[in-house]
Amino acid sequence: MGVKKSFVLRIDEETYKALEKWAADEFRSVNGQIEWLIDKAMKDAGRKKNSPAPPQKPKA
Repeated sequence: MGVKKSFVLRIDEETYKALEKWAADEFRSVNGQIEWLIDKAMKDAGRKKNSPAPPQKPKA
């Protein structure tokens, strides 16, 4: 994965509490959950290296 970059993330308390519960449900830290979410979103969008592009919707 390489070197990790640190940065500040400000989110509202309600969102943080929801992330905290979701992370606990999946046995991850909140930080780990956020990393997982970003990684998944990037793969799904075809924006991550070595990930296949998402399937294209057929034009009508």
